[in-house]
Amino acid sequence: MSKIERGRVGVWPVGLVGGLMVERPLLTEDGTKVTGFNAAWRPERPFPIDMAAFAISMDLFIRNPQATFSYEVQRGYQESEILRHLTTRDQLQPLANRCTDVLVWHTRTEKTKLAAEEALLKKGQRSDGGMEV
Repeated sequence: MSKIERGRVGVWPVGLVGGLMVERPLLTEDGTKVTGFNAAWRPERPFPIDMAAFAISMDLFIRNPQATFSYEVQRGYQESEILRHLTTRDQLQPLANRCTDVLVWHTRTEKTKLAAEEALLKKGQRSDGGMEV
């Protein structure tokens, strides 16, 4: 998080979230721009990422006081609600070694549900392709 540039929102992969082994931003070939996300749960969201997958440069809050959490937001859209006031996908800053390192994990005291990962495996795909998990 300390590498987040002023005026930017940093993003990175999160392990064991959204029914996947890894939920992550998808990047341009050179790894400098976010082009999308591999989210399985509600991928149509403007920012289909988990709360643990980003951090916001504080100056953005100062310049955008309207960026707040809301009790009126549909379940799963809180991330998109706040981020829409602060950034665009094109302005997101990929971190964690160009989003190839998983440094954040959702851990629970119950068995992890990876239904979306299992569906990918049946198609011969993986959410963590090209990554060491």
